[in-house]
Amino acid sequence: MKRLRSAERVGSAERVGSASGTGSKPDSKPDSKPKAEPTPERKTERKTEPTPKPKSKAKAKPESHLAMVRRARRINRELAELYPYAHPELDFRNAFELLVATVLSAQTTDLRVNQTTPALFAAYPTPEDMAAAVPEEMEQIIRPTGFFRAKTKSLLGLSAALRDNFDGEVPGRLEDLVTLPGVGRKTANVVLGNAFGVPGITVDTHFGRLVRRWKWTEQEDPVKVEAEIAEIFPKSEWTMLSHRVVFHGRRICHARNPACGACPIAPLCPSYGEGETDPEKARKLLKYEMGGRPGQRLSPPPEYPGAPAPALGAG
Repeated sequence: MKRLRSAERVGSAERVGSASGTGSKPDSKPDSKPKAEPTPERKTERKTEPTPKPKSKAKAKPESHLAMVRRARRINRELAELYPYAHPELDFRNAFELLVATVLSAQTTDLRVNQTTPALFAAYPTPEDMAAAVPEEMEQIIRPTGFFRAKTKSLLGLSAALRDNFDGEVPGRLEDLVTLPGVGRKTANVVLGNAFGVPGITVDTHFGRLVRRWKWTEQEDPVKVEAEIAEIFPKSEWTMLSHRVVFHGRRICHARNPACGACPIAPLCPSYGEGETDPEKARKLLKYEMGGRPGQRLSPPPEYPGAPAPALGAG
């Protein structure tokens, strides 16, 4: 009887333990370790090369020569609309005055030359007069243009050559002009194009800078620049192209701070962004008539929209 009661108590305890979760299952092995919480799946990080950024467009192909020529000619047409009054910015009344003024324009502005030449030509109106000038007296007149001793030597030399070799007349051929002291291809082309109507490309610092910015050429040597640009444009455009490019370089496309944001041909320029692109700030960089100031000529042609430049000492 005692054994029966004892067995009942044991069985009752097992049932209670089973119901409360403290008992063990007879057919299962006890866990040696507690079950870990299920770990959320993680994406396996693969050690691969960085994914390159998707290219929105294929790399632009280099511009073909034909495309460059078409773009260059379009720029010239745009410049013709922008500067219908483009002209040489040196004051002159004849080929001799233009020749002398162009020699004086080296390393100075056309404005400073225009302010200086009235007194010079009043004293020496012809090659014969200039050839006979006293060097020290001429130096004092042209001193404002800088390098006045070297320029005096050139003017005396070219005047004597005109007197002795060309009957006191300025020749109308490039091969003759470049024989004169102080006269190179740039000066010769200025004289030919503007005093004789002979087409010529004038490669000054403005012209060279702009045609390189526009990727018309990579040449630095003026003679090579002239040759390559001459292949792009018909001969009839050479002289006016020179004026337009120089006008643009002096007014908008400056050497140190081009006014990109105010440039009408910016969409055609592969160097856009070299200068100020904000339109308002760029407008403040404009020079001469575009910036509300007079141009460089004291005696501009009638169609010129700007006011005459001030005489020497007036501004």
